[in-house]
Amino acid sequence: MLVLITYDVSTQSAAGKSRLRKVAKECVNYGQRVQNSVFECVLDASQLLQLKARLVSLINDKEDSLRFYYLGNNYQTKVEHFGTKATYEAEGVLLI
Repeated sequence: MLVLITYDVSTQSAAGKSRLRKVAKECVNYGQRVQNSVFECVLDASQLLQLKARLVSLINDKEDSLRFYYLGNNYQTKVEHFGTKATYEAEGVLLI
């Protein structure tokens, strides 16, 4: 299923900047960055649980925000893109 993950991590302290890097790095391991703090991730149920648990453990729930949008398996008709950064094939080959 396609999951859109968005986050807003407070960077007013060194600890916040560190959390931001850790959250971004964890998201990169599972999906494609489409905006500064927005990732599209194609995940199965177990990957989703692992990623969610990891991200929730990284943030400070008094200062940061983390959102998961579940677009499901038939997401191709639910996503439109306009502007720069051509869209990519989410289930295609991911080169690292």
